[in-house]
Amino acid sequence: MTLTKEQIAQRIAQELKDGYYVNLGIGIPTLVANYIPEGMEVVLQSENGLLGIGLFPTKADIDADLINAGKQTVTHIPGAAFFDSSLSFAMIRGGHIDLTVLGAFEVTDQGDIASWKIPGKMVKGMGGAMDLVAAAKNIIVATTHTDRDGNSKLLTKCTLPLTGVRCVKKIVTDMAVVDVTDKGFKLIERAPGISVEEIIAATGAPLIVEGEIPEMQFNN
Repeated sequence: MTLTKEQIAQRIAQELKDGYYVNLGIGIPTLVANYIPEGMEVVLQSENGLLGIGLFPTKADIDADLINAGKQTVTHIPGAAFFDSSLSFAMIRGGHIDLTVLGAFEVTDQGDIASWKIPGKMVKGMGGAMDLVAAAKNIIVATTHTDRDGNSKLLTKCTLPLTGVRCVKKIVTDMAVVDVTDKGFKLIERAPGISVEEIIAATGAPLIVEGEIPEMQFNN
């Protein structure tokens, strides 16, 4: 069984560190907010002008005016700040974001990412992704290992329009945790019950495998 979206987010949350300022992209990345380790102080930033995003709201807590960049309703933590998008992007472009978590259509073994457009399909715009990949100190991709047709999203070359070049450091998929190294993709962990051979077969680029590959660990 491959991981659920929630499990992908839970595994990425293990990469967070106390004091981090983090931007979460649309889709799976937004779920990371629900898995910040207890006792850890992490400040979530949204490029539409919110610093200090909280958990997703319950029905009783929903405020239609309080949304993230993906137009999802959110909550905020005590001390949160609201500001315009120009200041928000000044934070991003100024290198003040420690970690960005993005979804992706394709990622290469050089760290290139395509995440904003599929030719022939309607797109509202590139959003803030191009600024984020250019300025964030660390970039983790959250995605499924393959697309709906079974084609790998981990490739030697992107076929879709690029969002950024040589910027991705780590990929967490529903099958594996993969680092992007100067020698290409390196398998770090595998999803419970998924074999190394299955991951290799689902990866469209050479995969470095060294020693015994441990399974991902979850609290529940």
